[in-house]
Amino acid sequence: MSGSEPLLRVEGLEKYYESESDFIDRLLGRQKEVKAVDGVSFEINEGETLGLVGESGCGKSSIGRSVLRLREPTAGSVYFKGQDITTLSDSELRDLRKEMQIIFQNPQSSLNPRLTVNDIIGEALDIHGIEGGVSRDARIKELLERVGLNASHANRYPHEFSGGQLQRIGIARALAVDPGFIVCDEPVSALDVSVQAQILNLLEDLQDELGIAYLFIAHDLSVVEHIADQIAVMYLGKIAEIGTPEELFAPPQHPYTEALLSAIPEPDPLWEGDRILLEGSVPSPIDPPSGCKFHTRCPRVIPPSDYEFEQEEWRAVMSLRHRAREADIAVETFDAEGAELTAALREELDLPSALSDPEAEQVVQEALRSVADEAFADAERLLSETFETPCTTDEPVLRRTDAGRVACHLFDPAYENGASDGTAAGDGPTTSDGTSAGSAPSGGD
Repeated sequence: MSGSEPLLRVEGLEKYYESESDFIDRLLGRQKEVKAVDGVSFEINEGETLGLVGESGCGKSSIGRSVLRLREPTAGSVYFKGQDITTLSDSELRDLRKEMQIIFQNPQSSLNPRLTVNDIIGEALDIHGIEGGVSRDARIKELLERVGLNASHANRYPHEFSGGQLQRIGIARALAVDPGFIVCDEPVSALDVSVQAQILNLLEDLQDELGIAYLFIAHDLSVVEHIADQIAVMYLGKIAEIGTPEELFAPPQHPYTEALLSAIPEPDPLWEGDRILLEGSVPSPIDPPSGCKFHTRCPRVIPPSDYEFEQEEWRAVMSLRHRAREADIAVETFDAEGAELTAALREELDLPSALSDPEAEQVVQEALRSVADEAFADAERLLSETFETPCTTDEPVLRRTDAGRVACHLFDPAYENGASDGTAAGDGPTTSDGTSAGSAPSGGD
């Protein structure tokens, strides 16, 4: 990254939505917010690409639309060429549209079926008064040829094209106003694999030729590996890790990044990868977990220092705590009572018949009795108060490491080697964007 002012700088971006609540909740003012984007910061230089990767629902598209102010941010700042565009009026924002464009995920739904390609692309020229008359038609034909289509396609309608051709039209429409920055919102996810490669190559060629910067949104790390200069991995509205492709694909990594990388298949029929399967589902952004948002599924949660836990045991206890918090244990479906019910619950929760630490085992037994009585809040309270871990109490910050920046307590010197001594996360010098300047430990438990 260069030392000059970046083309795009996002600071503390938040985008919250009102959740769907029933009448009583709205009447009593108990309506909660969906935290789609929860304090995200990043930079993109001229001619560079930032890949934004994560599971569906993590907030990727909300970031793209908020950056362009297609959706108004709840909080935070978006600086384009040094100017905070969140303060611009509608007329000022309209002028800015010539420099900031978007390519949508589904080309079929993003193109007006009643317009010809000539009108679809020419609409942007008309709105901004860029070209008219003969020069307008010449500009449209030039754009079509630049994206790999024929000039004769200008008089056809969208239904006459394949998915890949439609996306090329969408790209031509975005290029019509000569933008310096384009949000690519999963532009290849709806296309066949062979067509995906063609579109990615086209975007790279256009970037080399025109110097465009991209925010490239995808759910697959392998898609952005070769096109991105920087990759940011998102989880539940926050950036978990950010770095160059070389940094991100080389250990140590955030546990969530490790899981995403393990899901990428190798082009080898004899390949047997060590796939990391994450337990449970992504928590609700309406009521996200405390501390690290990933701790409910993380296979490497830091264990409490007062107890001797094997990692598998500790993960099972954390799963019990999370499911008790969500009241996600259907006790009534078990046709058992007493010790038989407890044994059935252990099997359901992948808890061993007895933990290696006798004191920890007593606490878990008491929590299971509360679960058997459907006193889920009591069980969750007991487990959280007894087995304290920084992963559930302290929110990690993006910390500078030898391999990019990672928001994980495993990379915090305060918890090196998995120690949970109560030292606050994030101690030590930080940079101006809130990231720690400290180096990382090895990244293990």
